[in-house]
Amino acid sequence: MKQQFLVFTDMDGTLLDHHTYSHRPAQAALNALKTLKIPVIPNTSKTFDEMKVLREQVGLEGPFIVENGAAIHIPHGFFSRKPANTQWINNHWVRQFSSRRSHWLSLITRLKKDFPNAFTHFSNMTIEEICEATGLEPQEAKRAANRHYGEPILWLGTEHQKKNFIEMIVAMGAKPLIGGRFLHISGECDKGGALRWLCNEFNRQYPDYQCTSVALGDGQNDIAMLDAADIAVRIKSPSNDFPPLKRTEHVYDSVAEGPQGWSDSLEQLLNLTL
Repeated sequence: MKQQFLVFTDMDGTLLDHHTYSHRPAQAALNALKTLKIPVIPNTSKTFDEMKVLREQVGLEGPFIVENGAAIHIPHGFFSRKPANTQWINNHWVRQFSSRRSHWLSLITRLKKDFPNAFTHFSNMTIEEICEATGLEPQEAKRAANRHYGEPILWLGTEHQKKNFIEMIVAMGAKPLIGGRFLHISGECDKGGALRWLCNEFNRQYPDYQCTSVALGDGQNDIAMLDAADIAVRIKSPSNDFPPLKRTEHVYDSVAEGPQGWSDSLEQLLNLTL
């Protein structure tokens, strides 16, 4: 069987520099992968609106995974046939793994009376408030706020209250992803599940090929993706340690940070000529 590599990548701090958000150090590697017809598939916490802009800036044309594995967007023509269990949304075939945002907002609303003034969330915040909480520019904040599958909560209460809130919303069927200041409330989905689905769909569509997944990430929300891939690359971060994985085989750590580490790692693993 012929081997087909699929490269799954986190964005912020991985393909994009932690401080400048530039991908320039990775440009030569991106060009080499494109020449070799190896898809680079963003697997990110970002929204569809954010990825529309970023994909154009970076020059990516293939599938992309949004909102921490909540949905995969697949351009028409990437597969020879319609991907299984997908819907045509926003000019892409979309495989959804989570309930829509409105469902999670209804759960959050039910809990507000139990936690008065302990939190706010994107739907209740102005663009100015989101900018202040995230450091985003207004246009970026608008794109980040237009979520389809989950809701970021800005926690204002105590850690004890947060623990109780998490227990209650988990009992209601949500899966909170705990970040620094934010709790992301969504369904039972993650970056790893989305990676596995896309690899399985590739093998279904092209049975003469064996899909080999390479995943690159730098943060806690990349752990599921890194554990699910055939090859895991942990990108050095200026702000946190390498994320801890369950696996020990086929795990590589970059020496350089961000997109330079991304480029160096793929150059060595895939024998790219840069």
